[in-house]
Amino acid sequence: MRILVIEDNPKMAAGIERGLRENGYAVDVSHTGFEGEDLAAGGQYDAIVLDLMLPDRDGVEVCRNLRRRSVDVKVLMLTALSSTEDKVSGLDAGADDYLTKPFEFEELLARLRALLRRGEASEGRVIKCDDLELDLYTRVATRGETSEELSNKEYALLEYLMRNQNRVLSRAQIGEKVWDMNFDPGSNVIDVYISALRKKIDRGFERELIHTVKGAGYRFGIME
Repeated sequence: MRILVIEDNPKMAAGIERGLRENGYAVDVSHTGFEGEDLAAGGQYDAIVLDLMLPDRDGVEVCRNLRRRSVDVKVLMLTALSSTEDKVSGLDAGADDYLTKPFEFEELLARLRALLRRGEASEGRVIKCDDLELDLYTRVATRGETSEELSNKEYALLEYLMRNQNRVLSRAQIGEKVWDMNFDPGSNVIDVYISALRKKIDRGFERELIHTVKGAGYRFGIME
């Protein structure tokens, strides 16, 4: 999952970025409304954490412009203003949720998880494929009687693969969703992490779930 954080306070932005990365998200950060809007319009983000009070334009305007540009991405708006009128303005502009500063980071995580689940009926905390289960809270992958703890990037990669079962995913698609905008497409880091995941969830099992599609990328799921 890839998140864009638009927050002008460097300390807060860095804290949110660090916390999200520690929880397996790919994160890009912008400190201004104009830059943030351009990044949001041009990038494939799953959610945006958007501060209301920005130095060049407010978050309501950014959100409204994104909706006018048909950018359909979940927006969690942050603000130090707690009046009902302020919240209504943000929601009317197209924000999906509102979080008042100061806040506990765990609440921000919970609200993001809730936003990202919208439209995915019946999904709880576990994603399944065949006999593999991925716990979205603990980031533990369980197959048969074997459970494996995953690193942040292993978790992010496996989650993306499992959410796109039976689709051929190119290295560019994987890099865009699991890494950030600084990802080097010439790097072999994706292959390294795919190899690490295979050792944890495929090795020793009769049916492999991660498949290499020569010249195209990778496919996750049961081969018919």
